[in-house]
Amino acid sequence: MDRLDQARQLQDRTKKFAIRIIKAFSRLPKNEATRIVGRQFLRSGTSLVANYRAACRARSGADFVSKIAIVTEETDETLFWFELLIESGLVSAKLIAPLMSECGELLKIFSASLATARANR
Repeated sequence: MDRLDQARQLQDRTKKFAIRIIKAFSRLPKNEATRIVGRQFLRSGTSLVANYRAACRARSGADFVSKIAIVTEETDETLFWFELLIESGLVSAKLIAPLMSECGELLKIFSASLATARANR
């Protein structure tokens, strides 16, 4: 499998992740705290997908590094919002564990990609 195929697979994977984020957001409890934290969760969780697509269209190595760094930050931020939702008691860890696990895996992928891109510059 070449890089283009890997990028397409990761684009599909991140798109599916974003759809799961949207569905999880729609099932959050309807109260003020969850509404505020949930919107941040929704923004970062869907933003990482759009930013990854942009990274795939980078015009240079430096542009890729810059864009994949943003993807990594957004993924880490999404993980933070998961943690905040759980630790504040707004959502049960059991309910969102699979989605949170996927976020953690994506963070590892994007972090490794960023490290490799920086090393190759």
